[in-house]
Amino acid sequence: MSGRPGQGMRSAFRRWRAGRPFWGGLLLALGGAEILLTEKASMKVVLHIGMQGLAGYLLPALMLLLGLLILFNPAQRLFYSITGVLLSLGTWVTSNLGGFLLGLLLGVVGSCLAFGWLPDQEPRRSRRRRRKEARAPQTAEPA
Repeated sequence: MSGRPGQGMRSAFRRWRAGRPFWGGLLLALGGAEILLTEKASMKVVLHIGMQGLAGYLLPALMLLLGLLILFNPAQRLFYSITGVLLSLGTWVTSNLGGFLLGLLLGVVGSCLAFGWLPDQEPRRSRRRRRKEARAPQTAEPA
């Protein structure tokens, strides 16, 4: 075990993160949270306006939920990401132009990242590690 505290937790988090579309789920959840935070209408006004006002809160709440589901249930990421991109695009009409475009863009990019994630892909090696391996003396192959 290394001398730095928290090193075991950090490597455990990295292993957990590598097994799921982490950045896609995180961006989708952040997009939903941003849109929810930019909503300024009180619930009294939302109930008075009707379905349009309710959708302004419902769509970003579902975006947030789908982002968390992508993180904790990556087996169903295709369904969650397609639904997430549709909900993100729907916030353009219902939620202050999709949270002033920021939440909409976060949701669409996150959904696309989750959709494109492949579970059987080898983890990427850092540029530093690739250089180090290239500089290492090559072992001679037996003839």
